[in-house]
Amino acid sequence: MSVSLRRIGLVAARDYKATITSRGFLVGLLIMPALAVILLVLIPRILNSRSPDIAGQVMVIDPTGKVAPQLTQTATPTAILQRRSMEAGQNPAAPAAPAQPGRPATAAAGPPVPNFSLVPLPGDTDVSDHKSWLIQPRDAIPQHLAIVVVRPDALVRRANSGAFGNFDLYTSTRIDDNTETTLRDSVRAALISARLRDAGVDPAAVASAQQVMQPESTVVTAAGAHSGSRGLARFLPFACGILIFMGVMTAGMGLMTSTVEEKSNRVIEVLLAAVSPLELMYGKLLGQLGLGLTLTAVYLLVSVYTLGQFSLAGMLDPMLIVYVIVFFVATYLVFGSLMLTIGSAVNQMAEAQSFQGPLIILLVAGYSLTPVIGAAPNSSFSVAMSFIPPVNTFAMIARIASSAPPPAWQIWTTLLVSCVAAGLVVWFAAKVFKVALLMHGKPPNIATLIKWARMA
Repeated sequence: MSVSLRRIGLVAARDYKATITSRGFLVGLLIMPALAVILLVLIPRILNSRSPDIAGQVMVIDPTGKVAPQLTQTATPTAILQRRSMEAGQNPAAPAAPAQPGRPATAAAGPPVPNFSLVPLPGDTDVSDHKSWLIQPRDAIPQHLAIVVVRPDALVRRANSGAFGNFDLYTSTRIDDNTETTLRDSVRAALISARLRDAGVDPAAVASAQQVMQPESTVVTAAGAHSGSRGLARFLPFACGILIFMGVMTAGMGLMTSTVEEKSNRVIEVLLAAVSPLELMYGKLLGQLGLGLTLTAVYLLVSVYTLGQFSLAGMLDPMLIVYVIVFFVATYLVFGSLMLTIGSAVNQMAEAQSFQGPLIILLVAGYSLTPVIGAAPNSSFSVAMSFIPPVNTFAMIARIASSAPPPAWQIWTTLLVSCVAAGLVVWFAAKVFKVALLMHGKPPNIATLIKWARMA
């Protein structure tokens, strides 16, 4: 029986329709968009929602008599928000929403801003006599959060080291990490301010000189200049690898599962009465390829739409979408053919696990390397991986999606290597498929598969 393109098309259409109309595929198709909505919409809103106000008392023992007055200024909610804005490179002129009566100022995003009430004690107070102050019932009001003890040499350089003294901090079990970090930053700012004043330097002038607003970068492309996002540039290689991985896994697993089921249920014998083994194999391979392309196209549309919602769609090179599809096809032909070979050689899905494991490891290794390669796209490792199948497609798409794309000749060389590898794997799969399809009994090993390929 000669190979007929019409019969191959009928098998491909049958496999495509049977899979795309299944409930499991439709649920799987919606998983990534649902995750995108959760990660990009719901989680940021939850994190940025108003957290409970954190308010409590902080006892201060200051033998110098100069740090505590500065701490009353650096530990206010407004001062805390200004420091956070400066650390983020933002304009601290209007860092927060205005404070309401009886409530502290709040940040638009980020951890909550605590409201500290300072309780100053004489400088010669022994902190050991007041540690019990931190032990309270959980519902006690006001909360006793911490005790700050400024060391006597905090404003004086030590003769033996030239460094200033520090401070000691005692906390209660009710203070969280964010509040403790904020308190430490406030005490640090108070110490610096007191030391500058002792040296005759205006702390406000120093703070102003250190303030450098971080401008938003502008990415220049052939389509024009637009605002850029370094975070997107770092994430894009990994995102492209995920798209290829999910498409290949979904389509490849569908190939193997359907082949094993048809073989175990003897349906394969009915199909072989109408088409040849090669027509069946090519039809199934093309049918699941169409399924993978459908999945990839849906995810690409969701990704482009999501970028558009953040005004970042302009950063996406249209050719990158083309490369994702091309390298997906090349990757699918390699892994899909191998999974089809496994499906034809075994009788139950449990028997396929020993063959399936190494393929999944290779797939996972391929997309796991994409962020590493995307961060250093022109390193010797990245260039070498671009020409080693079957992970070369993942390496090259990561380099293309990076901020420093490779030269065109490397892209075309990788594509040529991928096509040759895909051709060899499809040829091997066709040889094994013809022999293994009607074989039953003990599952074969690698040596047996090679023997069957030689027999065909």
